[in-house]
Amino acid sequence: MAETEKSASSWTFLTNYSHVLVCLLKDPNLTIREMAFKIGITERMVSLLVSDLEKGGIITRERIGRRNSYKINLDAQLRHPLEQGHTVGDLLCSIAREPARKM
Repeated sequence: MAETEKSASSWTFLTNYSHVLVCLLKDPNLTIREMAFKIGITERMVSLLVSDLEKGGIITRERIGRRNSYKINLDAQLRHPLEQGHTVGDLLCSIAREPARKM
């Protein structure tokens, strides 16, 4: 495969921060390992992303027994000026919708 073909097919629209949020929206009790597997990145990277999201007030972590459970602050404002006026909930709602069924 040519280098341009490889790079053209390997990028995605969403960042890994968004991927973590989508994972937690679907299952707030996922482990770092489970998220890493689903996203396709290292556990260390997921841990850093979760820490950043927590510091930014986007998620909160609650320890339940030996596991963590995460809650997403859906009212948190998106941070980039181009996304001003939109919330994390707006973003996740648009991503989490069921695709239209083909007739």
